[in-house]
Amino acid sequence: MKLFVGLGNPGGEYVGTRHNMGFVSIDKFTNMAAGIFDKDGFKGIYGLIKNPDFSEPIIVLKPQTFMNLSGTSVRTAADYFKIPSEDIVIVYDDMALPIGTIRLRENGTSGGHKGMQSVIDQFGTDSIKRIRIGIGEPPHKDAIDYVLGKPKGDDLALVDESTDNAAKALRDIEIKGFAYAMSTYNGSHQKE
Repeated sequence: MKLFVGLGNPGGEYVGTRHNMGFVSIDKFTNMAAGIFDKDGFKGIYGLIKNPDFSEPIIVLKPQTFMNLSGTSVRTAADYFKIPSEDIVIVYDDMALPIGTIRLRENGTSGGHKGMQSVIDQFGTDSIKRIRIGIGEPPHKDAIDYVLGKPKGDDLALVDESTDNAAKALRDIEIKGFAYAMSTYNGSHQKE
């Protein structure tokens, strides 16, 4: 069993913000895999996907703790389902990547992302697979306003493309493995 997690903030005012690209990506993957988020628990909303294309069941999770405490939700779910950290994939936004790109990594620091740092702190390791969604650098110094803002125009089209690619990458991680997904999706646009 694997655990795929999208990071974001709960509540209507955060829907569509740059900081919620993890939620958007995991929603797209869940729809693609014919799953639903139909359960409340583990300080989040989750579902169980049993798809004939997949070799094992997948738990999809959207923590509802707000970003900075995401790790508590991920840890609780992983412990309950007995999923080791190597079978977890976290999807989240990243200002360090150009808008419209995604980057898959098997480990590394949080890069200052408080949600990913919370996950690393809870598990005591940075060897946790992740998909980073590029949202680009803020054009001004206020990073909080930027990540909590909603992309528009060309930026919205690029973010839509990158969240589509993140959903496809999650699918390919399950079907073809993480190394295949990394070589296919890292840093590029419009991959199938």
